[in-house]
Parts: sequence; C-alpha cells; structure tokens
Amino acid sequence: MTDLAALAVACGPVAVVAPLALVFVLGVPALVGAPLPERATDRACRALIAIGLLATLAVFVLMLATGDRHVVVNLGNWVSIHHPTDENAHYHFAVKFEYDRLSLPLAVLSFTLCGTIGAFAARYLHREPGYTRFFVLFAVFLTGMVTAALADTIETLFAGWELVGLSSVLLVAYFQERPAPARNGLHVWVVYRVSDAALLFAAVALHHTTGEGDFDRLLGTAPWPHGRAAIPEGQALVIGLLLLLAAAGKSALVPFSGWLPRAMEGPTPSSAVFYGALSVHLGVFLLLRMSPLIAASGWLAVAVVALGLATAVYAYLAGAVQTDIKSALSFASLAQVGIIVAEIGAGHWLPILWYVALTHLLGHACLRVLQFVRAPSLLRDYRELENAIGEQLPRPIGPLATAPGGVRGRLYRFALERGHLDALLVCCVVRPCVGLFLWLDRLERRWAAFLRGSAPVDGSSTAPRTDPTAHVAERRT
Repeated sequence: MTDLAALAVACGPVAVVAPLALVFVLGVPALVGAPLPERATDRACRALIAIGLLATLAVFVLMLATGDRHVVVNLGNWVSIHHPTDENAHYHFAVKFEYDRLSLPLAVLSFTLCGTIGAFAARYLHREPGYTRFFVLFAVFLTGMVTAALADTIETLFAGWELVGLSSVLLVAYFQERPAPARNGLHVWVVYRVSDAALLFAAVALHHTTGEGDFDRLLGTAPWPHGRAAIPEGQALVIGLLLLLAAAGKSALVPFSGWLPRAMEGPTPSSAVFYGALSVHLGVFLLLRMSPLIAASGWLAVAVVALGLATAVYAYLAGAVQTDIKSALSFASLAQVGIIVAEIGAGHWLPILWYVALTHLLGHACLRVLQFVRAPSLLRDYRELENAIGEQLPRPIGPLATAPGGVRGRLYRFALERGHLDALLVCCVVRPCVGLFLWLDRLERRWAAFLRGSAPVDGSSTAPRTDPTAHVAERRT
C-alpha cells in the first residue's frame, strides 16, 4: 500500500467519527442538565460537519491521485464465531466502510445538506424550547446517514438505517405537546418497523447463502456498478424482494406512501433535509447498492420498475389535490423518488441508467431542500403581494379539480383520500398482526395460569378488549 492509499484509509473513519462526536458533544451536556448555549451548539455543528466533509473530500482526492476506484476501511471483526468441526460454517460481524462512486457522492451530499440545514435551523429555531433536542436528533440522523452510505457490510448498514429511522420519527413528533405530531410519529414508526424487519430478514438470508454479511461476498469485488452477484438467480430474487420491501418502507413507496405527508408535522428544517432530501432517498440508495442483484434477476427488475411507476403515478394524483404547500412538496418529492426507482429497475437492461438514477437522486435532493426551506418565506411574500395589490392572486388549478363526476371525479376522490392506503394497511396488515399477537397473548396467559394452577384454562383473558388500531383508521383532518 502506497503512502497516499494509507492516508486515504486513515482519513476514512474521520467521516463517521465526526458526526458521532457531535452527538456526544451536544448530548452529554444535555443529559447532565447543562445544555450548550445556542451559539456554542451552532459552532459545534458547523465545525464537526465541516471536519467530516473535509475528510470525505480528502478521501476522494486521494482516490483520484492513486487511481483507486474504491477504498475499503476495515475496522476488524467485532464478533467471530467458528463451528468446531466445519471450517466453512462460521459467523462474523465486521465493521467496514467503503468509499466508491456510489457512497462518496451520498456522503458528500449528506454533509453538505445537513450543514446547510443546520445553519438555517440555528436561526429558524432560535429560542425554541426544544432547540437542543432538535440538534441532538439532527446529529444522530447525520451519523446514521453517513454510516449507511459508507457501509460495506449489511450489519453496518442496518446500524445506520436504525439511527436514521429513530431520529426521523422523534423529529416527526418534535412538537410533542400536540396530539397530531405524536400520533403521526407513531404511524411512521410502525411503517419503519416493517421496513427494518424486511432488512433484517434479508441480512439473515444473506448469511445463510454466503456465510457472512460482507457486500463483496454478495455483490462481487468489482467497484460499483460493475459488481456481479455471487449467488444464483433464485436466491437473488428472494433477497432482492426483501430489500425492495425494506426500501419501500423507508422511501414511502406504494403501499407505504401514507407516512410521508404525516411526517410534515415536524419542523421545516427536518422536513427539508429528511423527507425531502436524504431520508426518503435512503431506500433508493439501498436499491442502487444492490444493483448487481437487479442485474442477476429479470423478475426482480420488473418488480422494481412496476413499484416505481406505481408510486410515481400515485404521488402525481395525490399531489394534484393538496391544499398545503408542505404536503404538495412531499408528494412531488415522492413522484421523483418513484421515477428514480423505475430507472434503477430499468438498469437491468441498460446499466447506464444506474448513473442516471444517482445523478437524478443528487439533483433532486438539492432541489427539494431549497424548496422546503423557501416555502415559509414564499407564503409570506405572497401575502404581502396580495395586501399590496388589494386582491388575491390567481391560484393554480389542479388537473383533477374540475370534474365532479366520471373517471376524473373518481380519480379526484381517490387522490383526496390518498388512495385509501392507510386504511388498506390497517385492514390487511395491522389488524391481522395485532389479532395474532392478542391471540398469542391469551394463549400464553392460559398456559401460565394452567402451570401455576391458579385459574382454569378455558376461559377468559385479561387482555384488553378494545381495538388498539382504532385511532389509525381515524379520518385525517
């Protein structure tokens, strides 16, 4: 290894350590009851985000200087279990980070947009009671985003995936004194649990097929996007479908699209950088990382294209009838995410589309951040202009707003109800699962009572009789 290559490997961990250090710098004083002042919080955010960004750019420059297509930073096996008789049967949990054509752009994008939004939030949330809480969760999100972007094992990716989900949900419920943010944050959390379970099952399947969670064993050793799946087509289809389900939950693809407008309950800075730019694209990034699986299975590629197009059409229809600017922007963002997903699936037949999808992702994320941040002042400018001219400015008319009956009328009602996706999930997923869990709870109570000899085994249960999902089907206001 040359000196420049060794320097690149040494700079790599700094990109992950910097946001993690920010979590401790802001979180530890808050835990002991002495949070940093607003100015110190702002300076700490700027300094550590700048350090992480410079470290990432340094790795990029060193890669160009050495001609390397990717740099792997291996922090070693944290868990290693070997079978006593079979040498091929083993398990290890390695912490590895990879800098390549896919991870570097997303890491740079994460630092750049989070730095921009951090500077904006320092003024937007000035003297807000939850100022420190926002920035601690913001730092957790950045840590998770960078970890997931640079991960070279599915366990490392899962760790970053969880940090992103936890911080996103807590910021949806940021205004916790009101019932709507807490309720919508719980809804987002439930959808994220489905996504996390799918990713966890994919990790288990990966270990059963390849023996470990390293991406080079699954996707080949060639740098992205030239890797080739090291598993048969059938196994690629199964693991790919699990990963597609995980991406659908995280990126609000159909049928999980209902959580995205609910996430707009959070403050504008988190809406801009999470659900307009970074968090909503994390599932897309997962599909890009697993593009060798899509290349190995035509059926998986068809499923990805179909899901992406269905999401784009749904988001266009739902966005056409929205009356508030944040919901309209969220559905506009979702429509572009659906198109990006379709581009990734079409890469099975035309691999150049994977580069197109990556470029589309980067440009779309920057545009949405600008639009979300500009939205509050844009509304203020409109009001001032209307006050100056003494009348209302003409409002744009959506394509579905003029037909009370017929096909367009039915489409209008479908879009107004957001496709009934929330009710569909409650009916087909939530209630059956809750019913199963309640039945298992009653079964456990009966057997426990039988073994203790304290009650008959036929009967009743002390489990709650009310429907715990009733509030989910409540009509949105």
